[in-house]
Amino acid sequence: MKTFTIIIATVMSIAGYLLLPFQSNAQEITVIDTLTEVVRAKVVTVLDERETTIPGTLASTTVQTIRAQLLEGERAGDIVEITNDYYQLREGQYFFANRMPGEGGEDLISVRDLDRRTSIVVVVALFAGVIVMFGGKQGLRSLLSLVLSFLVILFVLLPLLRNGYPPVLTSVLVGSVVLASAVFLTHGISRRSLIAFAGTVGGVLATGIFAWLSVWFVGLSGFATDDTVYLNFSSRGLLDLKGILLGSIIIGVLGVLDDIAITQVAVVSELKHVAKDISTSELFKKAMRVGKEHVSALVNTLVLAYTGVSLPLLLLFTGSEASFMTIINQELFATEIVRTIVGSIGLLLTVPLSTLLAAVWLRPEDYDPHGHLHSHHH
Repeated sequence: MKTFTIIIATVMSIAGYLLLPFQSNAQEITVIDTLTEVVRAKVVTVLDERETTIPGTLASTTVQTIRAQLLEGERAGDIVEITNDYYQLREGQYFFANRMPGEGGEDLISVRDLDRRTSIVVVVALFAGVIVMFGGKQGLRSLLSLVLSFLVILFVLLPLLRNGYPPVLTSVLVGSVVLASAVFLTHGISRRSLIAFAGTVGGVLATGIFAWLSVWFVGLSGFATDDTVYLNFSSRGLLDLKGILLGSIIIGVLGVLDDIAITQVAVVSELKHVAKDISTSELFKKAMRVGKEHVSALVNTLVLAYTGVSLPLLLLFTGSEASFMTIINQELFATEIVRTIVGSIGLLLTVPLSTLLAAVWLRPEDYDPHGHLHSHHH
């Protein structure tokens, strides 16, 4: 663990040094929020519930008049009436409400979202339990790595982007820290894990280059969705949304690049253990056969994952009278196409790189009969 801490500290120091020249140009970008406060509330009773037609459409929605008690904020304890057309609530249900000052001193209160925190905690606890149950100590290390990666993204990457640091460079450097935590904390410190880390970082760099070229060539602006438009408005146009798009592509492929690199190193290790006299070129060729099969599966995974996220939108456009080429020309679809292709290219380049590094640098004594990337010395 001490060695792992030193490696993480070293990577963070290098990242800080590389970002230092941009510090003078960085600035705190304040995201404007017009809401006075977001408060937790509880439905006391549902006074009325009716179906109404949405103006300008043939669709209908359920509109409720509810009486709710505010549980937080300046008006904690107050009972208020709210017209709700967001989500059908029931008596006793907890939710979050927006409270905004209105004309005449009266607050405008609306339903913001359900309070799902308890349910989320239960699902996360179930997920953690399954990982530890089936993975044992390895699963626990993987879980700790996941938590650390999330914390790095939340408390390092996002503040740097908000402060105006270059999104691509920042995402690559922070992504390298995330990869370091994922590889070394989960698999330990060894020649095998170092090779897997090097191969993955190489894949991240290649992904960053191809992402930049693709976004420039296709002419993407970063304004693909409503949330990016709102982010640009609320930050007064100071954020580089094209750069943030590039950063999101890089961060989005970290997991699959990590997967493919670790698998290839493990394959090379097994082959070298079975055939100790095999040449480096032959070892590379045999490991690449496995890598090609793995890449095919992971490319399908990427495509299906992005398709699943966009499924409601795809359904919306199936009834459109526009041609197929007109639909995919829209930035929303073009962005996902570029994201998928760039991620796939990153996978394709990570396979030969990690395989070559493993074929050249792995030694027979690096083999682990337990199937872990870290070595056990008895």
